[in-house]
Amino acid sequence: MKKVEAIIKPFKLDDVREALAEINITGMTVTEVKGFGRQKGHTELYRGAEYMVDFLPKVKIELVLPDEQVERCIDVIIKTAQTGRIGDGKIFVFDVERVIRIRTGEENEDAV
Repeated sequence: MKKVEAIIKPFKLDDVREALAEINITGMTVTEVKGFGRQKGHTELYRGAEYMVDFLPKVKIELVLPDEQVERCIDVIIKTAQTGRIGDGKIFVFDVERVIRIRTGEENEDAV
């Protein structure tokens, strides 16, 4: 099993969620996060004063999947979240050693 974490632009969340649902991936955790990469934030004008916004709003999607679904999931996220502009985000893939469903005690793929 693998854990896929995707950090994307917030306005792309619904599109990504719907695209993942189309390939039968429905379980996910979504967190509002802030960060920056190469774009290093931006400047904004507020009441006539310019100021630097270092951390930009992003959304982190976390999914735990069987190995055979990972590549398709990654392809769908890239295709759906990509705008072609800086700040589209990143995808991280981790090995998952063990998963336990608290309610039933089921483990690993049965728990996902």
